[in-house]
Amino acid sequence: MSDRDKELAARRAVEYVVDGMVVGLGTGSTADFAIRALGERARSEGLEVRCVPTSLASARLGEQVGLDIRSLEDCPAVDLTIDGADEVDPGLDLIKGLGGALLREKIVAGASGRVVIIVDASKRVGRLGTRSPLPVEVVPFAWTLARKRLMDLGPQVERRPDPQGQPFVTDNGNFILDCQFPEGIADPADTERRIDGIPGVVGNGFFIGIADTVVVGDDGRCRVLEREGR
Repeated sequence: MSDRDKELAARRAVEYVVDGMVVGLGTGSTADFAIRALGERARSEGLEVRCVPTSLASARLGEQVGLDIRSLEDCPAVDLTIDGADEVDPGLDLIKGLGGALLREKIVAGASGRVVIIVDASKRVGRLGTRSPLPVEVVPFAWTLARKRLMDLGPQVERRPDPQGQPFVTDNGNFILDCQFPEGIADPADTERRIDGIPGVVGNGFFIGIADTVVVGDDGRCRVLEREGR
């Protein structure tokens, strides 16, 4: 996805924000464009919004562009969250978490009245797990056990490294195990239930039934997809 398409999709998503909303700020390069676009709207239009970030990085960027950053404790009911995704299937179910913020992203999405996702056309897949690994967040004490139990489900599993080659540590102080399914994931809902039953797992990158709207940026154009029944 080019930066031009990222910005175009982000600006389209930010159009859903209205004065007085509590807005969830996603994490990642595409979400960053939305944060900047929301900051521009706040400055140019006098838009008053309170923002709940899904990571420390998004909180810092939000503060830099002049947004009113709050905690989920301050604002437990979020009107709208704008975030990116690593995969979107035909039913608008997602895999997220390559940016490492999957747990907080899922918590904020769960508190949200509406979730708008920004992707490019390459993120659309026929089956989840075909182009992106599934991230699973685990407490460090349990990572070896969790890896073994995850491998029993079929994927190749690796602990995510940081740029220095050390274990990547989330904002919550946990590790991430990236699970690569060679043939994709036939039954995401069942796989999610099995993963959540593993001791030490605190979150996974499945976002099933969560996205209400997906804005797809593609070669200078936007396509808006809505979940059926929403």
